[in-house]
Amino acid sequence: MKLFFKIFTLILILIVFGGTLVFLYNKSQKKPVIFETRSPFITNIIKKTVATGSIVPRKEIEIKPQISGIIEEIFVEPGDKVKKDDLIARIRVIPNMISLNNAETKLNLARINLDDTKRELNRRYKLHEKGIISSSKYEEYEMAYNSAREELDAADNNLQLIKDGVTKNPGVETNTLIRSTIDGMILDIPVKEGKSVIETNNFNAGTTIAVIADMMEMIFKGKVDESEVGKIKTGMNLILSVGAIEKDKFDAVLEYISPKGVAEEGAIQFEIRAKMKLKKSHFIRAGYSANADIVLEKKDTVLAINESLLQFEGDRVFVEVENGPRQFEKRYIEVGLSDGINIEIVKGLSKSDKIKVWNKVKKK
Repeated sequence: MKLFFKIFTLILILIVFGGTLVFLYNKSQKKPVIFETRSPFITNIIKKTVATGSIVPRKEIEIKPQISGIIEEIFVEPGDKVKKDDLIARIRVIPNMISLNNAETKLNLARINLDDTKRELNRRYKLHEKGIISSSKYEEYEMAYNSAREELDAADNNLQLIKDGVTKNPGVETNTLIRSTIDGMILDIPVKEGKSVIETNNFNAGTTIAVIADMMEMIFKGKVDESEVGKIKTGMNLILSVGAIEKDKFDAVLEYISPKGVAEEGAIQFEIRAKMKLKKSHFIRAGYSANADIVLEKKDTVLAINESLLQFEGDRVFVEVENGPRQFEKRYIEVGLSDGINIEIVKGLSKSDKIKVWNKVKKK
Protein backbone atom coordinates (compact mmCIF):
# COMPACT_ATOMS: atom_id res chain seq x y z
CA MET A 1 0.00 0.00 0.00
CA LYS A 2 2.82 2.35 0.89
CA LEU A 3 4.50 1.48 -2.38
CA PHE A 4 1.33 2.48 -4.27
CA PHE A 5 1.20 5.88 -2.61
CA LYS A 6 4.85 6.51 -3.37
CA ILE A 7 4.37 5.65 -7.02
CA PHE A 8 1.19 7.80 -7.24
CA THR A 9 2.92 10.74 -5.60
CA LEU A 10 5.88 10.45 -7.96
CA ILE A 11 3.60 10.32 -11.01
CA LEU A 12 1.65 13.38 -9.77
CA ILE A 13 4.87 15.33 -9.28
CA LEU A 14 6.00 14.44 -12.80
CA ILE A 15 2.66 15.52 -14.24
CA VAL A 16 2.74 18.87 -12.42
CA PHE A 17 6.37 19.46 -13.42
CA GLY A 18 5.71 18.55 -17.04
CA GLY A 19 2.60 20.76 -17.16
CA THR A 20 4.57 23.66 -15.74
CA LEU A 21 7.25 23.25 -18.41
CA VAL A 22 4.61 23.19 -21.16
CA PHE A 23 2.89 26.28 -19.74
CA LEU A 24 6.14 28.21 -19.51
CA TYR A 25 7.10 27.22 -23.05
CA ASN A 26 3.79 28.32 -24.50
CA LYS A 27 3.95 31.55 -22.59
CA SER A 28 7.39 32.34 -23.94
CA GLN A 29 6.25 32.01 -27.55
CA LYS A 30 5.39 35.32 -29.28
CA LYS A 31 1.83 35.68 -30.53
CA PRO A 32 1.52 36.52 -34.22
CA VAL A 33 0.78 40.23 -34.79
CA ILE A 34 -2.19 40.85 -37.05
CA PHE A 35 -2.44 44.37 -38.46
CA GLU A 36 -5.59 46.01 -39.74
CA THR A 37 -5.72 46.87 -43.44
CA ARG A 38 -7.55 49.48 -45.45
CA SER A 39 -8.12 49.93 -49.17
CA PRO A 40 -7.94 53.10 -51.30
CA PHE A 41 -11.27 54.70 -52.16
CA ILE A 42 -12.73 57.25 -54.57
CA THR A 43 -13.66 60.63 -53.07
CA ASN A 44 -13.58 64.41 -53.54
CA ILE A 45 -10.73 66.27 -51.86
CA ILE A 46 -11.08 69.91 -50.92
CA LYS A 47 -8.18 71.86 -49.48
CA LYS A 48 -9.53 74.80 -47.50
CA THR A 49 -8.88 77.32 -44.77
CA VAL A 50 -11.44 78.65 -42.29
CA ALA A 51 -12.40 82.26 -41.54
CA THR A 52 -14.78 83.36 -38.78
CA GLY A 53 -17.11 86.32 -39.08
CA SER A 54 -20.75 87.33 -39.52
CA ILE A 55 -23.40 87.97 -42.15
CA VAL A 56 -24.16 91.66 -42.70
CA PRO A 57 -26.03 93.70 -45.32
CA ARG A 58 -23.87 95.27 -48.00
CA LYS A 59 -25.86 98.51 -47.84
CA GLU A 60 -26.77 99.59 -44.30
CA ILE A 61 -27.39 103.26 -43.51
CA GLU A 62 -28.35 105.37 -40.52
CA ILE A 63 -31.10 107.95 -40.96
CA LYS A 64 -30.29 111.18 -39.10
CA PRO A 65 -32.31 114.42 -38.84
CA GLN A 66 -31.41 117.70 -40.51
CA ILE A 67 -33.03 119.65 -37.68
CA SER A 68 -32.97 119.36 -33.88
CA GLY A 69 -36.14 118.78 -31.91
CA ILE A 70 -38.31 116.14 -30.25
CA ILE A 71 -39.62 112.96 -31.88
CA GLU A 72 -43.34 113.62 -32.16
CA GLU A 73 -44.39 110.44 -33.97
CA ILE A 74 -42.76 107.29 -35.37
CA PHE A 75 -44.51 105.60 -38.30
CA VAL A 76 -42.48 102.35 -38.65
CA GLU A 77 -40.99 99.62 -36.48
CA PRO A 78 -38.09 97.15 -36.90
CA GLY A 79 -38.86 94.54 -39.54
CA ASP A 80 -41.00 96.83 -41.72
CA LYS A 81 -40.09 97.12 -45.39
CA VAL A 82 -39.89 100.66 -46.75
CA LYS A 83 -39.38 102.32 -50.10
CA LYS A 84 -37.29 105.37 -50.82
CA ASP A 85 -38.98 108.57 -49.51
CA ASP A 86 -41.39 106.63 -47.26
CA LEU A 87 -42.17 108.52 -44.05
CA ILE A 88 -40.32 107.25 -40.96
CA ALA A 89 -40.89 109.87 -38.25
CA ARG A 90 -41.95 113.43 -37.58
CA ILE A 91 -40.00 115.93 -35.45
CA ARG A 92 -41.47 118.77 -33.44
CA VAL A 93 -39.13 121.74 -33.32
CA ILE A 94 -38.35 123.39 -29.97
CA PRO A 95 -37.20 126.89 -30.95
CA ASN A 96 -34.26 128.62 -29.35
CA MET A 97 -35.64 131.71 -27.58
CA ILE A 98 -32.77 133.97 -28.64
CA SER A 99 -33.07 132.90 -32.30
CA LEU A 100 -36.85 133.27 -32.11
CA ASN A 101 -36.57 136.80 -30.70
CA ASN A 102 -34.07 137.81 -33.37
CA ALA A 103 -36.29 136.39 -36.11
CA GLU A 104 -39.34 138.29 -34.82
CA THR A 105 -37.30 141.50 -34.69
CA LYS A 106 -36.12 141.03 -38.27
CA LEU A 107 -39.69 140.39 -39.38
CA ASN A 108 -40.93 143.59 -37.73
CA LEU A 109 -38.08 145.60 -39.26
CA ALA A 110 -38.82 144.12 -42.69
CA ARG A 111 -42.51 145.03 -42.33
CA ILE A 112 -41.63 148.63 -41.34
CA ASN A 113 -39.22 148.89 -44.28
CA LEU A 114 -41.87 147.59 -46.67
CA ASP A 115 -44.44 150.12 -45.47
CA ASP A 116 -41.91 152.92 -45.89
CA THR A 117 -40.89 151.92 -49.42
CA LYS A 118 -44.54 151.49 -50.38
CA ARG A 119 -45.38 155.04 -49.32
CA GLU A 120 -42.36 156.38 -51.14
CA LEU A 121 -43.30 154.40 -54.26
CA ASN A 122 -46.84 155.83 -54.23
CA ARG A 123 -45.48 159.39 -54.07
CA ARG A 124 -43.01 158.75 -56.89
CA TYR A 125 -45.80 157.20 -58.96
CA LYS A 126 -47.81 160.45 -58.87
CA LEU A 127 -44.73 162.44 -59.84
CA HIS A 128 -44.02 160.03 -62.67
CA GLU A 129 -47.59 160.37 -63.94
CA LYS A 130 -47.14 164.13 -64.08
CA GLY A 131 -43.85 163.73 -65.91
CA ILE A 132 -41.81 165.33 -63.14
CA ILE A 133 -39.45 162.30 -62.78
CA SER A 134 -38.21 159.95 -65.47
CA SER A 135 -39.23 156.33 -65.88
CA SER A 136 -35.75 155.09 -64.93
CA LYS A 137 -35.89 157.01 -61.65
CA TYR A 138 -39.35 155.64 -60.90
CA GLU A 139 -38.15 152.09 -61.60
CA GLU A 140 -35.46 152.46 -58.93
CA TYR A 141 -38.14 153.05 -56.29
CA GLU A 142 -40.19 150.18 -57.71
CA MET A 143 -37.19 147.87 -57.37
CA ALA A 144 -36.63 149.02 -53.78
CA TYR A 145 -40.26 148.18 -52.99
CA ASN A 146 -39.97 144.69 -54.53
CA SER A 147 -36.76 144.06 -52.58
CA ALA A 148 -38.44 145.12 -49.33
CA ARG A 149 -41.34 142.77 -50.06
CA GLU A 150 -38.94 139.85 -50.65
CA GLU A 151 -37.11 140.67 -47.42
CA LEU A 152 -40.43 140.54 -45.56
CA ASP A 153 -41.25 137.11 -47.06
CA ALA A 154 -37.76 135.83 -46.18
CA ALA A 155 -38.05 137.11 -42.60
CA ASP A 156 -41.52 135.57 -42.29
CA ASN A 157 -40.26 132.20 -43.59
CA ASN A 158 -37.24 132.35 -41.29
CA LEU A 159 -39.49 132.92 -38.28
CA GLN A 160 -41.73 130.05 -39.37
CA LEU A 161 -38.70 127.76 -39.71
CA ILE A 162 -37.44 128.60 -36.24
CA LYS A 163 -40.87 128.12 -34.67
CA ASP A 164 -42.17 125.05 -36.54
CA GLY A 165 -39.36 123.83 -38.78
CA VAL A 166 -41.44 124.49 -41.92
CA THR A 167 -41.85 127.34 -44.35
CA LYS A 168 -44.98 128.82 -45.88
CA ASN A 169 -43.71 127.90 -49.34
CA PRO A 170 -45.60 124.72 -50.33
CA GLY A 171 -42.92 123.74 -52.84
CA VAL A 172 -40.21 123.42 -50.18
CA GLU A 173 -39.98 120.06 -48.38
CA THR A 174 -39.99 120.31 -44.60
CA ASN A 175 -37.09 118.99 -42.52
CA THR A 176 -39.43 117.90 -39.73
CA LEU A 177 -40.55 114.87 -41.76
CA ILE A 178 -37.89 112.13 -41.71
CA ARG A 179 -37.97 109.90 -44.78
CA SER A 180 -36.14 106.79 -45.97
CA THR A 181 -33.32 107.40 -48.42
CA ILE A 182 -33.23 103.83 -49.83
CA ASP A 183 -35.43 100.79 -50.39
CA GLY A 184 -34.92 98.25 -47.64
CA MET A 185 -35.93 96.94 -44.23
CA ILE A 186 -35.96 98.76 -40.91
CA LEU A 187 -33.35 97.02 -38.74
CA ASP A 188 -33.53 99.25 -35.69
CA ILE A 189 -35.31 102.29 -34.28
CA PRO A 190 -32.97 103.43 -31.48
CA VAL A 191 -35.21 106.36 -30.41
CA LYS A 192 -38.69 106.60 -28.92
CA GLU A 193 -41.43 109.17 -29.23
CA GLY A 194 -40.68 112.15 -26.99
CA LYS A 195 -36.90 111.77 -27.21
CA SER A 196 -34.81 114.79 -28.11
CA VAL A 197 -32.68 114.47 -31.24
CA ILE A 198 -29.76 116.50 -32.57
CA GLU A 199 -29.31 117.48 -36.19
CA THR A 200 -26.33 116.44 -38.30
CA ASN A 201 -23.76 119.24 -38.51
CA ASN A 202 -20.04 119.85 -38.83
CA PHE A 203 -19.43 119.19 -35.14
CA ASN A 204 -21.89 116.39 -34.40
CA ALA A 205 -22.83 113.22 -36.27
CA GLY A 206 -26.41 113.66 -35.12
CA THR A 207 -28.90 111.30 -33.50
CA THR A 208 -29.71 108.10 -35.39
CA ILE A 209 -33.46 107.79 -35.86
CA ALA A 210 -33.51 104.56 -37.90
CA VAL A 211 -31.16 101.96 -39.36
CA ILE A 212 -32.18 100.69 -42.79
CA ALA A 213 -30.56 97.94 -44.87
CA ASP A 214 -31.10 96.18 -48.16
CA MET A 215 -31.64 92.60 -46.96
CA MET A 216 -31.63 91.21 -50.50
CA GLU A 217 -27.86 91.67 -50.80
CA MET A 218 -25.93 90.17 -47.91
CA ILE A 219 -22.19 89.69 -47.55
CA PHE A 220 -19.92 87.67 -45.28
CA LYS A 221 -17.48 89.82 -43.34
CA GLY A 222 -14.74 87.96 -41.52
CA LYS A 223 -11.05 87.84 -40.67
CA VAL A 224 -8.19 85.59 -41.78
CA ASP A 225 -4.93 85.00 -39.95
CA GLU A 226 -1.72 86.29 -41.53
CA SER A 227 -0.49 82.70 -41.97
CA GLU A 228 -3.40 82.01 -44.34
CA VAL A 229 -3.95 85.32 -46.12
CA GLY A 230 -1.15 84.65 -48.62
CA LYS A 231 -2.97 81.53 -49.84
CA ILE A 232 -6.21 83.26 -50.82
CA LYS A 233 -7.19 85.67 -53.59
CA THR A 234 -10.32 87.39 -54.79
CA GLY A 235 -12.67 85.27 -56.85
CA MET A 236 -12.22 82.16 -54.70
CA ASN A 237 -15.30 80.18 -53.69
CA LEU A 238 -16.41 80.06 -50.06
CA ILE A 239 -18.73 77.65 -48.30
CA LEU A 240 -20.54 79.39 -45.44
CA SER A 241 -21.85 77.64 -42.35
CA VAL A 242 -24.34 79.86 -40.51
CA GLY A 243 -24.68 79.12 -36.82
CA ALA A 244 -28.44 79.74 -36.75
CA ILE A 245 -29.07 77.53 -39.82
CA GLU A 246 -27.29 74.29 -39.03
CA LYS A 247 -28.41 72.03 -41.87
CA ASP A 248 -27.73 74.26 -44.88
CA LYS A 249 -24.57 75.59 -46.46
CA PHE A 250 -24.35 78.80 -48.49
CA ASP A 251 -22.08 79.59 -51.42
CA ALA A 252 -20.17 82.86 -51.61
CA VAL A 253 -17.45 84.46 -53.71
CA LEU A 254 -14.49 86.27 -52.14
CA GLU A 255 -14.44 89.87 -53.38
CA TYR A 256 -12.21 91.80 -50.98
CA ILE A 257 -9.05 91.18 -48.92
CA SER A 258 -7.81 94.01 -46.73
CA PRO A 259 -4.34 95.27 -47.66
CA LYS A 260 -3.67 96.08 -44.00
CA GLY A 261 -3.74 93.75 -41.01
CA VAL A 262 -4.96 94.53 -37.51
CA ALA A 263 -3.42 93.14 -34.32
CA GLU A 264 -5.92 91.12 -32.28
CA GLU A 265 -4.92 89.10 -29.22
CA GLY A 266 -1.31 88.90 -30.36
CA ALA A 267 -2.07 87.84 -33.94
CA ILE A 268 -2.39 89.86 -37.15
CA GLN A 269 -5.82 89.52 -38.76
CA PHE A 270 -6.87 90.63 -42.25
CA GLU A 271 -10.48 91.53 -43.03
CA ILE A 272 -12.20 89.78 -45.93
CA ARG A 273 -15.61 90.22 -47.57
CA ALA A 274 -17.52 87.78 -49.75
CA LYS A 275 -20.76 88.11 -51.71
CA MET A 276 -23.38 85.55 -50.64
CA LYS A 277 -25.58 83.58 -53.00
CA LEU A 278 -28.85 83.66 -51.08
CA LYS A 279 -31.43 80.90 -51.07
CA LYS A 280 -35.04 81.99 -51.43
CA SER A 281 -36.16 79.48 -48.80
CA HIS A 282 -34.21 81.26 -46.04
CA PHE A 283 -34.41 84.69 -44.49
CA ILE A 284 -30.93 85.71 -43.37
CA ARG A 285 -30.95 88.12 -40.45
CA ALA A 286 -28.24 90.74 -40.13
CA GLY A 287 -25.54 89.80 -37.64
CA TYR A 288 -25.74 85.98 -37.92
CA SER A 289 -22.39 84.46 -36.95
CA ALA A 290 -20.82 82.30 -39.64
CA ASN A 291 -17.72 80.33 -40.55
CA ALA A 292 -16.36 80.42 -44.08
CA ASP A 293 -14.50 77.50 -45.62
CA ILE A 294 -12.33 79.08 -48.28
CA VAL A 295 -11.67 76.54 -51.03
CA LEU A 296 -7.97 76.79 -51.89
CA GLU A 297 -7.99 73.80 -54.23
CA LYS A 298 -10.46 71.05 -55.13
CA LYS A 299 -10.29 67.71 -56.98
CA ASP A 300 -13.31 65.55 -57.70
CA THR A 301 -13.46 61.75 -57.97
CA VAL A 302 -9.85 60.88 -57.18
CA LEU A 303 -8.25 57.78 -55.63
CA ALA A 304 -7.32 58.53 -52.02
CA ILE A 305 -6.31 56.98 -48.71
CA ASN A 306 -6.32 58.15 -45.14
CA GLU A 307 -3.24 60.28 -44.55
CA SER A 308 -2.42 58.35 -41.36
CA LEU A 309 -1.45 55.32 -43.51
CA LEU A 310 1.57 57.11 -44.95
CA GLN A 311 5.11 56.38 -43.79
CA PHE A 312 8.19 58.42 -44.61
CA GLU A 313 11.74 57.62 -45.51
CA GLY A 314 13.66 60.81 -46.01
CA ASP A 315 11.86 62.73 -48.77
CA ARG A 316 10.10 59.62 -50.03
CA VAL A 317 6.61 58.43 -49.11
CA PHE A 318 5.64 54.77 -48.89
CA VAL A 319 2.94 52.42 -47.58
CA GLU A 320 3.03 48.73 -46.72
CA VAL A 321 0.81 46.71 -49.05
CA GLU A 322 -0.36 43.17 -48.28
CA ASN A 323 1.11 40.57 -50.67
CA GLY A 324 0.20 37.40 -48.78
CA PRO A 325 -1.17 36.15 -45.43
CA ARG A 326 0.34 38.43 -42.80
CA GLN A 327 2.96 39.57 -45.29
CA PHE A 328 3.50 43.15 -46.41
CA GLU A 329 5.79 44.79 -48.90
CA LYS A 330 7.06 48.36 -48.89
CA ARG A 331 5.73 50.33 -51.85
CA TYR A 332 6.76 53.87 -52.71
CA ILE A 333 3.92 56.06 -53.94
CA GLU A 334 3.29 59.53 -55.34
CA VAL A 335 0.71 61.65 -53.55
CA GLY A 336 -1.16 64.83 -54.47
CA LEU A 337 -3.74 67.09 -52.84
CA SER A 338 -4.54 66.64 -49.15
CA ASP A 339 -7.35 68.05 -46.99
CA GLY A 340 -5.62 67.10 -43.74
CA ILE A 341 -7.52 63.81 -43.43
CA ASN A 342 -7.47 62.16 -46.86
CA ILE A 343 -4.75 62.46 -49.48
CA GLU A 344 -4.83 61.92 -53.24
CA ILE A 345 -2.91 58.97 -54.70
CA VAL A 346 -1.30 60.01 -57.97
CA LYS A 347 0.68 56.83 -58.63
CA GLY A 348 1.57 53.53 -56.96
CA LEU A 349 -1.74 52.11 -55.69
CA SER A 350 -4.95 50.64 -57.03
CA LYS A 351 -8.38 50.40 -55.49
CA SER A 352 -7.95 46.66 -54.77
CA ASP A 353 -4.75 47.04 -52.71
CA LYS A 354 -4.86 46.42 -48.96
CA ILE A 355 -2.70 48.81 -47.00
CA LYS A 356 -1.30 48.06 -43.58
CA VAL A 357 -2.47 50.29 -40.73
CA TRP A 358 1.02 50.37 -39.25
CA ASN A 359 0.02 51.89 -35.92
CA LYS A 360 -3.04 49.75 -35.24
CA VAL A 361 -3.17 46.04 -34.39
CA LYS A 362 -6.30 44.06 -35.08
CA LYS A 363 -7.93 42.72 -31.94
CA LYS A 364 -8.71 39.01 -31.83
